[in-house]
Amino acid sequence: MLLQFPAQKADQHKSPDTPDMRCGFSFVNCRRNIELLSQGYEPPKAMKTGTSIVGIIYRDGVILGADTRATEGPIVSDKNCSKIHHLQKHIYCCGAGTAADTEMMTLLTSAELDMHHLDTGRTVPVVCASMMLRRTLFRYQGHIGAALVMGGVDRWGPQIYCIYPCGSNDKIPYAAMGSGTLAAMSVLEHGWRPDLDREQGKQLVREAISAGVFNDLGSGSNIDLCVVTIKGAEYIRTDTIASEKGERVEKYAILPNSTLVTSTSVMSLMVTDERTYGVSPFPSSQSMTGSHRSRNSQQDDESKPGPSGLQAA
Repeated sequence: MLLQFPAQKADQHKSPDTPDMRCGFSFVNCRRNIELLSQGYEPPKAMKTGTSIVGIIYRDGVILGADTRATEGPIVSDKNCSKIHHLQKHIYCCGAGTAADTEMMTLLTSAELDMHHLDTGRTVPVVCASMMLRRTLFRYQGHIGAALVMGGVDRWGPQIYCIYPCGSNDKIPYAAMGSGTLAAMSVLEHGWRPDLDREQGKQLVREAISAGVFNDLGSGSNIDLCVVTIKGAEYIRTDTIASEKGERVEKYAILPNSTLVTSTSVMSLMVTDERTYGVSPFPSSQSMTGSHRSRNSQQDDESKPGPSGLQAA
């Protein structure tokens, strides 16, 4: 979009890239980045995050689910982290992406919702929490790495919002986000029904998170659930252990700190040649002696007669 400026202020708003034109664009950072790349600087690389979060609407409310693995690239940094965050007593939110961004975004929004509740004196609608999250994320144009699945119940019924880091959102009956989205969404599309009861909904969320855990290296460990109804919320920590550590079935007969010798063979070796090499303790004198000997040997070679009996020139 081009911005129009008055003629008397034309000299004050000239672009450094195009001095003869007036516009609202500046490409100074582009030139800076090209210069840094030419000097050998590497551009910043995005850290891959891994999470599987799910939210569904069932007959009496909403059910949120998340895995508990936190990763730093290929390293598992936390095996039992909490990814379901409290916003209000009837609104909870699952976060995927950068752990610090999701934690601080939900804490900030929770404080804003508390102020809104004190100011208006009413129960905060779920759409109000969605709008606050979307406004903050859109303000930073996707630089806050927080992908959220928010669910809650108010007088308009149960609601699920899928909020993206850029600030857009979807209001859908079931949602999945994170690196295990594809596997989890396939389970939800196959098994979700609007008349699910509480236990059927919890089992569907468990299966969806398990699909993300077993098909994505960034998801794993345990499964947390949060059931939100009009009466309140029930946060179930470590509802299911999705990826259990394997146990050794058989026992080894070898004692600890010992090595079993299975066979022994002795071979006779015949010495055909023996050479001894000595190293001088004074490398500097050795190098000087070697260079002196090499010059003497070169002079002796030059003084020796050639094949025809004549000395080499």
